[in-house]
Order: sequence, then structure tokens, then C-alpha cells
Amino acid sequence: MKKIYLTTPIYYVNDLPHIGHAYTSVICDSIARYYKLHGLGVNFTTGTDEHGLKVEQAARKNKKSPKDFVDDVSLNFLELTKKLQLSNNDFIRTTEKRHHLAASHFWKNLEQNDHIYLDKYSGWYSVKDEAYYQEKELIKNKNGDFVTIDGGAVDWVEEESYFFKLSKWQEKLLNYYEKNKNFVYPESRFNEVKSFVRSGLKDLSISRTSFSWGIKVPDTNHVMYVWVDALVNYLTSLGYPDFEKQKEYWQNSYHIIGKDILKFHAVYWPALLLANNINLPKQIIAHGWWTNEGKKISKSMGNTIDPNEMIDKYGLDQFRYFLIREIPLGNDGDFSKEAFLNRINSDLSNNLGNLIQRVMKFIYKNYDNRLPSKIDSTLDGYNLIKDGYELLPLIDRKIEHFEISKCLEEIFIYIDKLNKFVDTNEPWKVFKVEKEKAGNGLSILIETFRIVGILLQPFIPIFSTNLLDLLNVDKNEREFKFLNIENLLKKDHIFNKPEALFPRYEK
Repeated sequence: MKKIYLTTPIYYVNDLPHIGHAYTSVICDSIARYYKLHGLGVNFTTGTDEHGLKVEQAARKNKKSPKDFVDDVSLNFLELTKKLQLSNNDFIRTTEKRHHLAASHFWKNLEQNDHIYLDKYSGWYSVKDEAYYQEKELIKNKNGDFVTIDGGAVDWVEEESYFFKLSKWQEKLLNYYEKNKNFVYPESRFNEVKSFVRSGLKDLSISRTSFSWGIKVPDTNHVMYVWVDALVNYLTSLGYPDFEKQKEYWQNSYHIIGKDILKFHAVYWPALLLANNINLPKQIIAHGWWTNEGKKISKSMGNTIDPNEMIDKYGLDQFRYFLIREIPLGNDGDFSKEAFLNRINSDLSNNLGNLIQRVMKFIYKNYDNRLPSKIDSTLDGYNLIKDGYELLPLIDRKIEHFEISKCLEEIFIYIDKLNKFVDTNEPWKVFKVEKEKAGNGLSILIETFRIVGILLQPFIPIFSTNLLDLLNVDKNEREFKFLNIENLLKKDHIFNKPEALFPRYEK
């Protein structure tokens, strides 16, 4: 069985979960579910990043010890995974013993192989990003102070530090990028990474002494730089340092992240892995940022979008559908209530839910809630079933290229065809004069519903389960391998009582 490893970044616990966290998680979950339906062995991890100066400061502000603080805040992210009904295998926290062991082993290997040295660090540091910045990466604000691109404050830091010999990996990284042209998706982000590396890499400060909330560097008063600690989580989840049994997952691993942390994943992480003689991940997928009504989302502006509230008010599938469908993966996206309601009312309530409900209610009332006809190639509209089966290889290609929104686009183009078939054939009118002919058309539609139910499982799983339950499809026959003529529903197959699948929401 082929194996695949999918990861979200571990989320930083200095604040509450927001739409960006939900988006990354839902994208990762959809891909994980998709490959599971293809029969692959899937390992999908998420979790929380709990060390660093920013956390230490947030704990102090909340009058809590760092451990109590991270225990409380990490729970919010764990609850979000449950609220989103993620199919993750692991939820990792960097305060766990297994992670301390993994990060310490990773560090010792770097040290033993002469990739680390002790010196003094002088440079710019952003507490908000927990990141070191070269001057070329900063801009000056109106007061003439250096700030990050998004206006974040940086402090000049001088302290003793261990350094990783990042500079020696510059050419090796560029060679690797050249040989692995799809290492970062999308291409525009990969070009930014290559440009950054070509402009010159300096050795990276990888420890701090000015605070203590982190994984201790063995036999010193230093703590590991939070990003070295955090990145190792992807190995920890596979049992590192003893991860021989899980190596197959690592060799087929994909990191799905926000574009703001691309440098760490596409420059620092590969160099650290190469220095540790560990294979690089297969691909890094960087998605864009969300705005709210065209404005940057921030707590100070009071325009944050709480995933919990959205799900409670509108439903999980509706929220998932909007996040996946609204923007191509890699682009920035804008959330607005109007766009959200338009999307879910138009696609889910009108095109999909209403279509299924009309057909199923009619069969319930007029055909004893059974499949009216034997489905074969002689029936008018049989080409719709063939088109449905042919959707799978098309969607396979879209998933392979991380065109997640286009998967849904293709499925809903197909659903549009089903609506046109109903409008053209008008089975409710035909029924009055030719019950058998009407039954033929309705039977075609039922099989297309089975196809749609199976295909939509990775993206809107609650609806898909409800639809397949309604059609009384065997729970062991819902994988993609059952999308073929051999497994279509037989004449007189009994359905369950129809119920509304998607409500319509008023603006």
C-alpha cells in the first residue's frame, strides 16, 4: 500500500484559532480524506507550537505560568480539530516528552556533525514572528525605524548564541531546487524562495539565552530557537529518532502551510534536514492569506472570523465548502458574509440540495421509495452516468496539482448538467402519461447522486454521508474503487426516507 504523509503547520498558541488555521486544516483534511478513499495509507498530523518568547510574554500578561498558559490555549486548537471533524492521526504538542527527545536528538546530530558553533548574535529579531531578519528583508516606517513587511516591530538583539552553518548550504539548496522543480507550490512562491537563497544566506542563530521557555540545549543555559524546535515536530510525529518503520511516510511527505512561514519550511528546514542526512519532504504547499471585506484581519480592528461561530451558525459543510471553493490554493482570499451566503445558497441549497430533495421525494411518493428501473446503456441520459465515472481521473489530476477549488468546480459543473437534465426531461410531467419512462430518467439521476455522494466525501463529508445513507449505499462500498458500472444500484433498491440536506439562509 502506497503511503502519504500530510501535515499542517503546528499552530502558535499565543492567541485563539482563526479562519487561517481552519483553512489550512480543512485543505489538509480534504487531501487526506481523498487519498484514504483511494485506499492509500495516510498519516495526517496537526498540533500546537508552544515555546518561545512570545508565549512567555503572553503567559506573563495573563498572570499564568507558561505551562498552564499553553495547556489552556492548546486546548482551543484541539477543540477546533474536533469542531472541524478533521481526520488527523495525531495532534502533537511541542511540550510533550516525545518531542523534547526528538528535538534534542536532532540538535545533538547537528552538533556531532560539526554544523553548529557558539558565537555572539547581533541583529534584528521579531517577537511577533519569532524570527530573525536580515536587514534586506526589512523596510523603514514613517519614523525611520526598521519594521517587517507587514509593519511588525523588530528589536535589535545582542546575546550569546549557537549558530547553524546555513551559509554552507546555499549552493546545495539551489541545486536541489533546480532538480526538484515542483518542490514548492505555487511556482510564484518558489521563485521568491530561490531569489532569497540566491541573494545570500547567513549562518542562522538557533538558540537564545534571554528567556527560558523552550527546549533546553543539553548542558548549557541556552534554549533552542523556537523554529528549530517547531520544525522537528514533523519527524516527532513519525517516531523520530526511531522512525525506520515510518520512513515510507516521510519519503512521500507534504507540508501545507501559510505563505508567511515559507522561508522556514523551504530554506531553513531543508538545510537542517540535509545537515542531518534526512530526506527532504516531497513538496511544500504555501497558501495565501484571508482578508475580511477587503481589510486585513486583526484583533485590534475587531474583524477576526471565529470558525466556531461560523460552524455553529451555518454548519460545518457550508463553512468547509466556502473555504475550499472560494479561492484557488496559493492565492489570497477575501471573506465576506455576502459572498459566503451567495456561495452556499447558490451551490449547496439550490443546485445540489434542492435537486436531490425533489427527485428523492418524488420517488418516495410515486415509486414506493425504490429504484424504478434497471439502469443500462439503452436509457436516455446514460451518458450522464459515464460522465460521472470519468470525473474521478479528472479530479485525481487536480488533487495531484493541489487545485482543490477546481475539484469542486468540476463536480458542480456536473451537478449543473444534472439540473439541466431534470429541467429538460421534466419527470413529474412525463410520469402522468408514461410512468416507466419517467422512472428511467429518475433512475439515471439516482446513480448520478451516488457518484456525487462518493466524490464529495473529502470536501463536505457530513452531506456526503447523509446522501449515501439516504440512497442506502453500503458503508463498505463508498471508496472510489466503487465508482463504476459494476457497482451501480439495482432495480428495486430500497432508499431511506428523504430529508432536507441543505437549508437556505437569508441575508
